[in-house]
Amino acid sequence: MGIEDILMSDESLFQNINAFDPDYFPPNFNYRDTQMEALAMSIRPALRGGQPSNAVVLGSPATGKTTSIRKVFELVEKSSDKVVCLYINCQLHTTRFGIFSQIYKKLFGHIPPETGVPFSRIYDQIMKELQKKEKALVVALDDINYLFQSKNADKVVYDLLRAYEEYPGVKASIFAIMSDLEFKYSFDKNVNTVFIPQEILFPLYTYSEIEGILRDRVKAGFFPNVLSDEILEQIAMYTEENGDLRVGINLLRSCGNIAEADASREITQVHFEKALESLVSVNIVESLKSLNDSERYILRMVADNEGMYNAGELSKIFKEKTGSSYASFNRALDKLEFVRLVDTKYTGKGVKGNAREIILRFNPDDYAI
Repeated sequence: MGIEDILMSDESLFQNINAFDPDYFPPNFNYRDTQMEALAMSIRPALRGGQPSNAVVLGSPATGKTTSIRKVFELVEKSSDKVVCLYINCQLHTTRFGIFSQIYKKLFGHIPPETGVPFSRIYDQIMKELQKKEKALVVALDDINYLFQSKNADKVVYDLLRAYEEYPGVKASIFAIMSDLEFKYSFDKNVNTVFIPQEILFPLYTYSEIEGILRDRVKAGFFPNVLSDEILEQIAMYTEENGDLRVGINLLRSCGNIAEADASREITQVHFEKALESLVSVNIVESLKSLNDSERYILRMVADNEGMYNAGELSKIFKEKTGSSYASFNRALDKLEFVRLVDTKYTGKGVKGNAREIILRFNPDDYAI
């Protein structure tokens, strides 16, 4: 199929290609009832005029945290006008003014002026509006670690949770969404006196849950009989191995695109293998970009000496050549294994019988290390 045919063809394997988008909002959202009930219980007091509770929403990426919160917020705002629920992505809004601009927009329908108006006036208008309407405010701060990086986390949380002191009757709570619990302990002690959250844990999806979620996406995104159960199972197994649901959803989209470019009416094993090869290549490139100089140096050592030295022997060479500690080597090796550039396994060899073999997960000749 030529380029013009690809662009102009009206036939498609996709009945809704948006079903494979990162921000797709599935009508059937399963396997997170317990977590959604906990979120709802945190908000419940506000429905009766009380104070909503704070929460730390904890889990690895792609475990349903954001979708669960949005689903609960949607249900709350449909059932009551006493609570204002707002989701904020802290990767996009990293400043104090940026966060409160989003709150202002939720209340008044437009963003406040970026210049010429002091923050104190914006803050005052927000709190007086909440006072006047007697509404509670629940703000979900997704990826709150970005506020710590910009050194705005303490101020934002303090401004929200202590507002009642200056504006009696204002009730606000925060859902802090994070993938690493260490950020919970990074707040200033003054903030910790008001931010006393319950922890709501989102574990990794099991294989059966992953298969169920991907099967729902297939039904929503593809026409019937486009994808076989056998290939779906392979995609689900690969997704579980990587521990990231987004991997499986991206694979589904890629399989469909490759099959369409091949003018096929179904996704075959060949299409799946091509999609997998492309995805693995992209992941390796992104993982390589994430390495610092020390980690990259160790990876080159592994590539140049694969099979010749175990981890202990390589750490000695690394220490002799760089002067760095064994602990630095082990931290870097753990990072390389975490981003799936290497595997390690205990061989039972070595002086103490616990030598680790380091195995590359990719062909170094195909990438610039």
